[in-house]
Amino acid sequence: MNSLRVRLGVLGLALLTGLTVPPSASAAEAAPSPTVEEQRLDRAAPQEILRRSGFDAVAPRLARALDAARSYGEARRAVTREGSQLWRRAVDRAQGRGPAGGDLSRDDDRPLYWARLGMTREVRTWEPEFGLSDGQRAALLDELERTSRGQDAIRYPHARGLKRILLTGFDPFTLDRDIRISNPSGATALALDGTVVETADGPARIETAVFPVRWRDFTDGAVERALRPHLPKVDLFTTVSQGRVGRFDIERTNGAWRGGFGDNENIGRTGTIPVTDPASQPQWTTTTLPYRAIVAADTGRFPVYDNTSVAEIPAGDSEPVVRPDGPTPGSSARQGGGGDYLSNEIAYRATLLRDRLGLRDVLPGGHVHTPVLQFGAGNTTEVTDPEFVKNRLDIIAQVRTILRVAAEGS
Repeated sequence: MNSLRVRLGVLGLALLTGLTVPPSASAAEAAPSPTVEEQRLDRAAPQEILRRSGFDAVAPRLARALDAARSYGEARRAVTREGSQLWRRAVDRAQGRGPAGGDLSRDDDRPLYWARLGMTREVRTWEPEFGLSDGQRAALLDELERTSRGQDAIRYPHARGLKRILLTGFDPFTLDRDIRISNPSGATALALDGTVVETADGPARIETAVFPVRWRDFTDGAVERALRPHLPKVDLFTTVSQGRVGRFDIERTNGAWRGGFGDNENIGRTGTIPVTDPASQPQWTTTTLPYRAIVAADTGRFPVYDNTSVAEIPAGDSEPVVRPDGPTPGSSARQGGGGDYLSNEIAYRATLLRDRLGLRDVLPGGHVHTPVLQFGAGNTTEVTDPEFVKNRLDIIAQVRTILRVAAEGS
C-alpha cells in the first residue's frame, strides 16, 4: 500500500450503524488486524482459485481506489462501486457472460468468497491520511458486505403474471478442515440470480443473495435487514445451504437453538437464537413450502426427502431427545430438521420473519438442504476436478427444478 495509508481518528467514538455517515476522525487510532477468516487468504489454495478465475485483481483494484480517496465520502462511494461490481461480475461469470478470466469452471462460487475477503482485509487495514474512525470503518465494511453479496441488488421487474422467487445461499465453511471447499448453495445463488424459470402457471423470476457463515452477522440482524423489504412482495422464498451427503432435504421444522459449532471466524455460540421481542419468540417455526409436491416430483439425480426429525427437551424434562416426527407441545428446541448451526438459524429467522409479517398463510417459504459437494475419488489436493464440477452443476440444476415445482405447487 502506498505511503498515504496513515490514519488519524478520534479515540473512543461510539460505533455507528446503518447507512448514517459517521463523523470524521481527528486523533490517531491503530487499524485493526485481519480477521481469522481473512488470514486464510494467504494460503496456496485461495491464491490459486483467485488466479485461475481472474479475481486476483479485485482486492488490489479496491486498494488503489481507497488510496485515491481524499474523504470518507469518496471512500464510501468506492466501496459501494467495487462491492456491487464484484457481485455482478461473479453472477455474470457463473451465467456465462463476459470473460472467464481463467480455466476455473464458471459455476465456481469460491472466487467471489476469496475476492470479497481480500477486499474486506483492504478496508480493515486501510489507514487514510484524512483519518478514519472505528464507526466509519465499520460502516464501510458493512457496505462492502451487503453490496458484494447481492443483498442490496434484489429487484423484480414490474410485469403482469410474473411470479417472484427469493433464494439465499451461503459462503464456503469448515475451511480449516479443507481450504478448498465450495458451497453449492452459494454457487446456486450465482447461477440463478436474475434468471426466469418457466412454470405451468407462467414465468417466475429468481433473485438471490448470499450470507456469511458467521454468528455475529446473524446476531446483528443481517438476515432480517436483507429479507424484510422483500418478503411481503414475493410469491415464494427458500433459504438454501449444504446439508447431508447424497441427498436433498426439505426441512419441515426449524428450532430456536444455537448448538455452538465454530463459524468461519472459529467462534461458537450456544443458546437461544437472539431475535427482537424475545418474549414472543416461538421455540419452533415450520416450512410453508409445498414439500409433498417437491418430494414426489422427479427433480434430478439426488433423492429429496421431507425431513421431519428434530431434537427437543420435552416439556417438564431436562434432557434432549430426538423426535423423528417433529416437536411435541411445550418442548424446547435443541435441533431443527436442519440441525443447530447457521443453516437452521437462517431458516428459523426467515420463517419467523414471515410469520411476524403476517404472511404465514399466504407465503410459501422454508429451507432446502443440498447434498454435500464432494471432490472426485482420490482428490485430496487439487482445487477442482471433473467430478467436483459435475456434482456442483447437478446440484444447481436440481435446485432450479425444485423451485419450479415449488412455484407450481404453491
